[in-house]
Parts: sequence; structure tokens; C-alpha cells
Amino acid sequence: MMNFALTDTQKEIQLRAREFAQKEVAPGVLERDRSEVFPMDLLKKLGDAGLIGVQFDPKYGGKGLDYLSFILIVEELCKVDSAFGIAYAISSTFTTGVDTFGSEEQKLHCMPRLFQGDAIGCFALTEPDAGSDAGSAKATALRDGDEFVINGTKHFITNGAVSDYCMLVANTDPSKGAKGLSAFLVDLKTTPGVTIAHVENKCGINCAKVTELVFENCRVPADRLIGQEGKGFRYALTALNAGRLGVAAQGLALAQAAFDITRDYMMNRHQFGKPICANQYPAFKMADLEVEIEMARLLLYKGVWLQQQGEDFSIAASKAKLACTNLAMHVTTECVQNMGGAGYMREQHVERMFRDAKITQIYEGTNEIQRMSIGGALVGKLKK
Repeated sequence: MMNFALTDTQKEIQLRAREFAQKEVAPGVLERDRSEVFPMDLLKKLGDAGLIGVQFDPKYGGKGLDYLSFILIVEELCKVDSAFGIAYAISSTFTTGVDTFGSEEQKLHCMPRLFQGDAIGCFALTEPDAGSDAGSAKATALRDGDEFVINGTKHFITNGAVSDYCMLVANTDPSKGAKGLSAFLVDLKTTPGVTIAHVENKCGINCAKVTELVFENCRVPADRLIGQEGKGFRYALTALNAGRLGVAAQGLALAQAAFDITRDYMMNRHQFGKPICANQYPAFKMADLEVEIEMARLLLYKGVWLQQQGEDFSIAASKAKLACTNLAMHVTTECVQNMGGAGYMREQHVERMFRDAKITQIYEGTNEIQRMSIGGALVGKLKK
């Protein structure tokens, strides 16, 4: 049975993350949105605060806590700066892939540095012609003795421009399509043949560096193959399931933060002789938004609970991702409107949250793909 109360440990992690976000992340958020510079110094401070890798084994530098503790950190960071928060979450998606399927040597190679805040990771699956249809990826990794030679282009890679490590999915047997895909641990900054071809100019999440990566005759040792050849697509989907919970947490955080700012504004802004929130129409609108936020939070936490129980949580993750990211777009749009002209100004933050919210409906599997997964599972149940 689900227990809706946070444990003392979870409350302590949540508070530490909230205090870190307010003290360290909040002061520079507007400038980072303008400059589009990723704050590596904040990542180091986050590691020093013991807030990276909390859900992983202490033998690698983690804290051995549960996945909800990680989700609570994502929420608190994304309430203040969702660009920084999602960079943190995507690095964890990379780590999940290595931790679940990688060798002991691979884990020791990267995880301690990641958890100390000295490095960051990315997840490279998408290609220019392989987005939602990720199984059609064309990048190749062909065996040559004790090495694999990688050629191809990866597209829209969050953290790509700043990452030290990458979980790369490429085809070791092009004749097999998705069944020929394999996963590799690549050191992006030290491996010859890796080029940052283009850093994207985006609508939102501006300080998160989203990049095109080109691999040209890039040689990696055979022992950097993650797990088994031909299993890379399955490994990628497993990591993405966990990643979707992280994006759902980002969406929930954006909705909650925009709601909180707007509520305070409507309580203090007077029109027609009384606070805006004292008028029935805007009060009803805010009441509806609060209910929707609570509904989405329960859906997200249920998905996290299933993950922690070791059960299949893939459809729950799709539901949470769909609900929380649609919520983010809906709530931030309403909040900009409810604040009027003030909501459109950058100093109020909801304008930035509105821009950041849109991408949550797209990356880590578009919401159309989430509907396909949920619908497919529903049809499967109906056939039984």
C-alpha cells in the first residue's frame, strides 16, 4: 500500500535541496537565461552538498537512498531553474544506464566523479532522422580488433556541449535495425573524433546546452561496450523510463513554481478595491489549477513508488510524463495570463517558466509517443 507521507530522510533531502536552490541557484537564474552559460560551478557545489547520485550505491560515491529522494531534488532545482535542474536529471539518466547495465570498471570509471560534481553526463540516442523512431538510428559502431569505430551524428543531445561522459547508442550490426543497436560509454572530452558540431539556439531551458555531436572514426576500446551487443535499444528504453519520471518532475516543478508566484501576486495586487484573488472568477481558475497540480503529483509519485518496488513502471512513467508536462504548459500559460502585463515580464519568472515548459512535452519521448505507449498497453489489456 502506498504511504503518502515523506520519510524523515526524504524531508531532510527535500529541505536541503530547497535551501540549495534558493541560496545558490536562484541569484543567477535570470542572467543564465540571458547568457545561456551552463553553471559548472553550481554543479560542483551541488556535489559538495551531497545532492548528486543520492539514489545510487555508496560504493560508487552515491548515498544509497531511494528514487523519490532524487525526484524531490529535481523538483526543488526545477522550481528555481528548470534548465539547470534538467541538466542534473539528464546526467542521472546517463548514470542509470551505466549503473544498470555497465561493468564494474565502467561504473568506477565515471560515477565517483559525477557524484562529486566534477563531471556531467549525457545520453545520445536521437539522430537527425531518428527522433520518435529512435530504433532507426543509423550511427554505426563497427568492431575492429579490440576497438569499435564509431561514425554518425547525434542530435538534440542535452548536456552534449559540456559533458565528460556519454551513453551512446549506435549500430553494431546495421543489417538488424533496432536489434543491432548497442550502447557504449564514451569519454567525450578525451576521445579523438568527437566534435561538437552545433549548439542549439532554443526557445527555453537556455543555460542547458543542447548539442549536435558528430563522431568521425571515433575509436573506443571494446571494454566500453555497455552490456551485450544488440541490446542497446532495450538498455536505452530502460534508462528513458527512469528519465521520463525526471522530466515529469521538471514539469510538476514548473507548474508549482509558476502557481506559487502567481498566487502571491494575486493576493497582493489590488484592483477594484480588493485583491485580484478575492474575485470569484480568478479564484476559481486558481482553485482548478491547484487541483490539477495535486492530481499530477500523485500520478508522478505512484510511478516512482512502482519503480522503487521493482515493478514494471514503464506505463506509469509515460502517464506521469504526459500528465505533468501537459500540466506545466497549461499552468504556466494560465499564470502569465492571470498576472497580466507583469506575467509577461522576465523579472517575474513565469515568462521564463512558460518558455521552459514547452520542451517538456517534446523531449524524453514526445507526449504523442507517451499516448501510443499508454494506448498500446490499454489495447493489450482489452485483448486479455
